[in-house]
Amino acid sequence: MAFIDYYQALGITKSATDKDIKAAYRKMARKYHPDVNPNDKDAQKKFQEINEANEVLSDPEKRKKYDQYGKDWKHADQFQSQGQGRPSGGRSTGQQDYTGSFSDQNFSDFFSSMFGKSSGQSRQANFKGQDFNAELRLNLRDVYTTQKQTITVNGKNIRLTIPAGIENGQTIRIKGHGGQGINGGPAGDLLITFSIPNDPEFKRVGNDLYKNVEIDLYTAVLGAEITVDTMSGKVKLPVKPETQNGTKVKLKGKGFPVYKNENQFGDLYITYTVKIPTDLSEKEKELFKELSNLRK
Repeated sequence: MAFIDYYQALGITKSATDKDIKAAYRKMARKYHPDVNPNDKDAQKKFQEINEANEVLSDPEKRKKYDQYGKDWKHADQFQSQGQGRPSGGRSTGQQDYTGSFSDQNFSDFFSSMFGKSSGQSRQANFKGQDFNAELRLNLRDVYTTQKQTITVNGKNIRLTIPAGIENGQTIRIKGHGGQGINGGPAGDLLITFSIPNDPEFKRVGNDLYKNVEIDLYTAVLGAEITVDTMSGKVKLPVKPETQNGTKVKLKGKGFPVYKNENQFGDLYITYTVKIPTDLSEKEKELFKELSNLRK
């Protein structure tokens, strides 16, 4: 048998952890198992290679020898007893064929649970169906409160309860609404990703909301009480005299609801934008000039 790079066989690097090796082995073994690829000699060969690779790399002592001696790792004890390092020159014949058959006890418990074993009967793989992915577009105001929606997937109506406060890009999983399972396996799941753009009036950051509110020059200078729209309704807000352009105020608890935390809300941050008057009359210009002279 030609030399097999065990790391390459499992699709991992030499820095792979034990967890990485186990995960790679499960993935590759499931892909190339003879029950999934009947009468496919190439798949059987690949399956043999990955089992051999896993047998060596999952054993810390064998892996250490393999990393040090490569294709000659099975002769490591002989080299060490003779005080030799890794052999050089010539072609080694140390690589041996992996002789375990597909029905041997070499398979991990993973295969027993995945494929099952019964005396005198052929084994058949049961696989979970494919997961389906869908995108649901909603307005920011839609998810301010909990709501119910019905979506149609493959001709089937699915009624959803969407909790208030769900975020843009968040994905929820609905079990059993994906593709049909293979050979009696469970159905896949439906994964719904929410697309929730910012509102023209409000910008959402986490559970907080941000909004620009325009005030006129006279309100900014003299102060006044204004009415501001929030997600939950209108509120009266006092503007202090001599308020500067860009001043920010916080309305506690007037932000967005916290996902799956009833009666908890973020804050609303208001930024004042002072509007300079235009199209002034001659009288108004004179009054502004008088004010300007008073400030000198």
